[in-house]
Amino acid sequence: MKYHHIGIPTKTPRKDEIYDSKYKLWLVDSAKSPYGIEWLRYEKDCPFPDLIKTVPHVAFEVDDIDAAAAGKKILIAPVYLNDSLKMCFIEADGAPIEFLQFLKK
Repeated sequence: MKYHHIGIPTKTPRKDEIYDSKYKLWLVDSAKSPYGIEWLRYEKDCPFPDLIKTVPHVAFEVDDIDAAAAGKKILIAPVYLNDSLKMCFIEADGAPIEFLQFLKK
């Protein structure tokens, strides 16, 4: 695993937010932050579990997302976000953890 970013839920709109209509959330890409912060603002009907919407998460890049998530408490099962990125969330010690698998490098 390789550290990728920290995601912080917020209720405050931020500059450079982009809207994800599928998941009903606003986010600022962590690549735009010198500190690797991904700001996330969720709509009330966002389908994510409350733990993800209320507690900051740490994200790690993994080589095999299915292997990394195996045997863990799954919050969001592995899903393709696009043709080059697969994502999932697990819970570890009461905190959300995100795994990212980049498929094309």
